Amino acid sequence: MTNFGPPTALADRFRGFLPVVIDVETGGFNAKTDALLEVAAATLSMNGLGILEVDDIYSYQIEPFPNANIEASAIEFTGIDIESGNRETEPEISALTDLFKVIRQSVKANDCSRAVMVAHNAHFDLGFINAAAARCKIKRNPFHPFSCMDTATLAGLAYGHTVLAKACELAGIEFSNRKAHSAAYDAQKTAELFCLIVNRWQELGGWPLEHTMSDD
Repeated sequence: MTNFGPPTALADRFRGFLPVVIDVETGGFNAKTDALLEVAAATLSMNGLGILEVDDIYSYQIEPFPNANIEASAIEFTGIDIESGNRETEPEISALTDLFKVIRQSVKANDCSRAVMVAHNAHFDLGFINAAAARCKIKRNPFHPFSCMDTATLAGLAYGHTVLAKACELAGIEFSNRKAHSAAYDAQKTAELFCLIVNRWQELGGWPLEHTMSDD
């Protein structure tokens, strides 16, 4: 039997990789010296029609590692009050151990080989996650060490704009600048944008039929 439809499994659509959307909020731009303050992840699922959808959101507020650098300009930009009594933080190792466990479970459940990070300006987020994992001596990092999918690049191709807020606006995705720069919110919107671009590409016939053709 020959199947001319789109793939209905994440493993088939992304060459055995499980895309996981990540957003980090940090104390600066240097992954080795600057604090990781928030991390959020959006897991994805694919329905029976091969449509990619946002599944769950996981969010963590991070306690800066000892002697971490925190730039005043970064705090002003994100609006994070690191002295707030309402900020319920946990150590990097606790947050990453929990998050990586969730991702590994999803990798296994979707019959994938490993996770690949999806993020807006993805190498920035991947650099901070890899640096934190190394700092915490976590050996089982589920993400590919250097490959990632960048929604800034994809949005530039699809909508002619690389800024997340503007790309979402052009894509018809509701975006609140007041809520932006929260890791959970930005991960949610990045995931919605990624799903929309992937699904739209499929609608336009961008998925090669030979990838889904099989004979008895």
